[in-house]
Amino acid sequence: MVGLVVLMAGLGELAPRLGAVRVVAIDGPSGSGKSMLADRVVAGLRDAGVAVGLVRTDHFATWDEPVAWWPGLVAGVLEPLAEGRVGGYRQVEWVGGRPGPGAWVTVPVPGVLVIEGVSAGRRSVRPWLSALVWCEFPDPVGRLERAVARDGEGCRAPLLGWQEFEAGWFAVDDPMTAADVRYPNAEWVPE
Repeated sequence: MVGLVVLMAGLGELAPRLGAVRVVAIDGPSGSGKSMLADRVVAGLRDAGVAVGLVRTDHFATWDEPVAWWPGLVAGVLEPLAEGRVGGYRQVEWVGGRPGPGAWVTVPVPGVLVIEGVSAGRRSVRPWLSALVWCEFPDPVGRLERAVARDGEGCRAPLLGWQEFEAGWFAVDDPMTAADVRYPNAEWVPE
């Protein structure tokens, strides 16, 4: 947890690059522990009295469109926050293995916005990021089993395709090399 403590302590020192908002992206492959890390960062910031928002890329992505939805996040959340305005988006809601209409999510202007999920640290958003965190879990079988445990056995086949897609995405977009902080799974994921 030392790396998490250092990250948390250093957030106040980071320059905001999205208007007055500091954006922290937590990226990495499926099943690598991004959501758990994001929850810990958000809880730590709230405990420290920081106004913090959390947007998960899973609120946008679908099996068929794993990363093509980004213009909606930019227009609905990032651009308004950069201008000091409240943002928002319609969350994708998975029903029967297919996305359906979800709830409207309002994103007030925070001091820190955490964007968590596959492609959170994508090249096109990096100019707005105050920090990019890469989560590592090098065992694809272990990551698949963690994701299936989380999402259910019915997701196994789509997750195999997703892992293949994300490996290609990361090879081209390369958020790992651009990361300010790299978290190996063993440092913070419980046994």
